[in-house]
Amino acid sequence: MGLPALGLLLAAALLRTEAALPARSFQIDFERDCFRKDGAPFRYVSGSVHYARVPRPAWRDRLLRLYMAGLNAVQVYVPWNYHEPQPGVYDFTGDRDVEAFLDLAAELGLLVILRPGPYICAEWEMGGLPAWLLWKADIILRSTDPAYLAAVDAWLHVLLPKVKPRLYQHGGNIISVQVENEYGSYYACDPSYLQHLLGTFRALLGPEVLLFTTDGAQVEELRCGTLQGLYATVDFGPDSNVTEAFGAQRHIEPRGPLVNSEYYTGWLDYWGGPHASTSATLVAQGLADMLQLGANVNMYMFHGGTNFAYWSGADFKGQYKPVTTSYDYDAPLSEAGDPTEKLFAIRTVISKFQPLPVGPMPPPTPKYAYGWVTLHKYADLLDVLDVLSPSGPIQSQFPLIFETVKQAHGFMLYRTQLPRDILAPATLSAPPHSICDRGYVMLQKEYQGTLERDGQTELRVKGKAGDTLDVLLENMGRISFGANFSDFKGLLGNLSLDSRLLRKWLIYPLAIDAAIQQGWPHAALPKSSCRGRAGPAFYTGTFETPGIAWDTFVKFPGWSKGQLWINGFNLGRYWPHQGPQQTLFVPGSILRVGCPNNITVLELEGAPPNPFLLFLDQPLFNRTFNHSPMDKE
Repeated sequence: MGLPALGLLLAAALLRTEAALPARSFQIDFERDCFRKDGAPFRYVSGSVHYARVPRPAWRDRLLRLYMAGLNAVQVYVPWNYHEPQPGVYDFTGDRDVEAFLDLAAELGLLVILRPGPYICAEWEMGGLPAWLLWKADIILRSTDPAYLAAVDAWLHVLLPKVKPRLYQHGGNIISVQVENEYGSYYACDPSYLQHLLGTFRALLGPEVLLFTTDGAQVEELRCGTLQGLYATVDFGPDSNVTEAFGAQRHIEPRGPLVNSEYYTGWLDYWGGPHASTSATLVAQGLADMLQLGANVNMYMFHGGTNFAYWSGADFKGQYKPVTTSYDYDAPLSEAGDPTEKLFAIRTVISKFQPLPVGPMPPPTPKYAYGWVTLHKYADLLDVLDVLSPSGPIQSQFPLIFETVKQAHGFMLYRTQLPRDILAPATLSAPPHSICDRGYVMLQKEYQGTLERDGQTELRVKGKAGDTLDVLLENMGRISFGANFSDFKGLLGNLSLDSRLLRKWLIYPLAIDAAIQQGWPHAALPKSSCRGRAGPAFYTGTFETPGIAWDTFVKFPGWSKGQLWINGFNLGRYWPHQGPQQTLFVPGSILRVGCPNNITVLELEGAPPNPFLLFLDQPLFNRTFNHSPMDKE
């Protein structure tokens, strides 16, 4: 036989082989009320893990534990603001490499349920929407507002092409993609907006991908949150009546698989509230009840992680409720990624419905108590404005908000002068709810007290004409759920002194993180500061690891409120006076071995006389309560 003939035979055989291989598919079987994967009935048991809340070196550990617990899928949010910090400026590197996270899940044998928003809630800063959207003050978010849709479309045209080759139909592991999130809980109730998103997702991902929505298990929420062409799913916790909750889904989807897209394994914490705790027995029983019905379940959260830096959001429930730095969530995997009693209870339930992977659950990662570390005051914040605001102040007759000066997160300083002698104490006041979110007041560099968004809005002050009045404004995180308004930050109204408006302001945008990431203040010459002065100030110190860098937790004995950086990494906000969180999680991956680890603390109200930090091998919460998670109201 000649070579050409042999080649033809081989080609024909290859074509027959390819024709015999079934096409990969993930579809809904409306007759049998189930999913079908490659034609066979399929049920997923999934868990939520947010890559943005977990340092990249720990991704494999967390996903492996999820897999070993018997789950076959991971549910993943994509926070838009984490990847597009400025309009048209994208970051998919390092901890933001979502493609690497998806590929790692595939390597470990996990399917993916992707939730790219554009709005995600997640108790994340502004629900994942970029703060720069608010540069247009009258923008209507999550609607058909042309400015909003233009930004959304530009983002989706960057993100979704990264997703498409990873769809299950194309050989990847993404079995379904959620459009928007809990839209039925939002006041706009704009079906044209969902229709626009559906068209964009279909155009960029193709006709085969399974698209779905998620809403609370209430008919009214499902009415505004669903759309023909998007499969409607619900979310509810172990305190809900399973039959009633799935009955709400059946009201919209009479046939098809039962799906709880957010089965709450715990709950979030707010600053000033108790630490949430949900019974492992209750969570396991609810899971068993749903699996017995043949339902598909995603556990929210399976591993919560940490709101590092400024990424924690806030809820609005009659008042502003900022979320803690810890997103432990009382989840089956703790904030540090360790298996809990709840994980093993869940694993036992799963084992009754499907086989578990062979092998033991990986043991907890090692922790280390590095002990006491002495800190020293470096400088009062007011003495280093040249470093923190290198472009200098903006002059304005009245205060400008963060969005006007295009600052997304962190802090801004507002400065003016007393217009006249105030010999007897006068009332410095702000309009209600105009301090967004906390204002630290100094007069002639002396700390006077704190103004709050929903708390204290007045202070008594006295001084001379020309005395310098400074207000350091802290953004505690934009509202991610519950508000029907945009959450602008800064001084939203003017301050007055005995009812007379203060004018002629200097506004300093503060680039604190940029300075610290460039080595400041450890690489700078020490400043001479008033050691005992209260108010915003920087403190520094160093410590060394004993030959290996392990995870740890840092406690703040006697400190008030502030922000912590180690080796330039922003670990988030501490606020032990409010609680419940008393320690910040420090991943071992940010620590150095063989050289000093640099600590920088910005204390906002007042450090203890002898400033120390205490590194422990376990977290501390000062209060707990037994919490049955309730759907957000």
